Amino acid sequence: MLLRDPVHGLVAFEGRAERVIDALLATREVQRLRRVKQLGLTSLVFPGAEHTRFAHALGAAHVMLRLQARIVAAQHDLPKDVQLDDAAADEALAAALLHDLGHGPFSHLYEEVSPHPRHHEAWTEDVLLDSGTDVNRALEGLSAGMAERVAGMLKGRHRLGYLSRAISGTIDVDRADYLLRDSYMTGVRYGLYDLDWVLRALAFGKVGSEWVLAVEGRKGLPPIEGFFLARQHMYAQVYHHKATRAAEGLIRGVFVRLGELVREGRPPEGTPRALLDAAKGEPVSLGDYLALDDIEILSALSRWEHAADPALSGLAKRLRARELPKTLPLPQELTERFPELHARANELARQRGLRPELHVFLDHTSDVPYAEPEDDSPGGLWLLLRHREIMRLGDASFLLKELRNKRLTSSRLIFPRELREDIEAAFGPLLGESG
Repeated sequence: MLLRDPVHGLVAFEGRAERVIDALLATREVQRLRRVKQLGLTSLVFPGAEHTRFAHALGAAHVMLRLQARIVAAQHDLPKDVQLDDAAADEALAAALLHDLGHGPFSHLYEEVSPHPRHHEAWTEDVLLDSGTDVNRALEGLSAGMAERVAGMLKGRHRLGYLSRAISGTIDVDRADYLLRDSYMTGVRYGLYDLDWVLRALAFGKVGSEWVLAVEGRKGLPPIEGFFLARQHMYAQVYHHKATRAAEGLIRGVFVRLGELVREGRPPEGTPRALLDAAKGEPVSLGDYLALDDIEILSALSRWEHAADPALSGLAKRLRARELPKTLPLPQELTERFPELHARANELARQRGLRPELHVFLDHTSDVPYAEPEDDSPGGLWLLLRHREIMRLGDASFLLKELRNKRLTSSRLIFPRELREDIEAAFGPLLGESG
């Protein structure tokens, strides 16, 4: 199987890999990812960001194949029982392709706005283990018990620990693809790093009794540092962009009002079953959840523009017309005053005849650019230096030592644009200009 990809160029799945990928691509659950955007509402800010979880899944699988080639080249000194074999390679390739199956509409946003949300990882596990899904049948057709092993790998459990950490770890095939893909599709340069050299820099070392993939020599540090700088910049400049967060504020308002209407017994026409059940606090079936995708929600929003309820209709119209709210950055040194500032903004909204719970939000984002365990567990990243004990990467890199386990946070007030003058008059002298 040969594919053309804008990020990786020619992508080839051949031999055993083609058998795995071909079986899984034919499933309804994988094909659903074509209808879930990778970056949710980010295309309202970066017009090119129309790519899907499907393209990313294939990209992650491609990176996994490249990583497996590096593992095979570097594993000659490993005991036979921890070397990469065909079965483990198949499981890791499947895990890389399937890791995002449980994502809801609008990427991570659905989890933020849905009442009583389940994380997408839990939904992914359900898809893998439910005997009624195409994916489960495809995995079991490849190898008995494979669905359970792939689900375990996605949760960090596998007989080859270094392989499961390559699926979800400090540097993994998921991040390796999405940084490059999201950078390319948004048209920015922040997420670029040297994938070729990152893979080439990996070798095997031992932490306690467990073998780990480690960075070999100081020459491997610059590309690894570049990876984490790319990650930090993408979060600051793209994933947490103020206009994207403002658009997500509109969706928050939509879901708040939708929930009220459902619980009042007045659900708007065209509301998907999964949203009805979630709003009522009832369990959402796997089938109903998988029926949700970006197209389903956008279609509902289109119908809600004409809803009898003016609050829901107004919010839906604002989103469809890209009438985004405005934002005001809030300095972290004023954290203790955030509730006071939020309450004041709510009062200004009420004076304008707006319900603040639908229109005014205190928004927080946070990220840890480089997370490193503080114990001697095999997780995290390690460095191999000649004639020295294996060491944590954060102890060898000045840059990563500075970033290690530091949480970067930002806060902002989100409010309708008609409140801009009121907000600036009330808060401007204290907080500066709004966004």
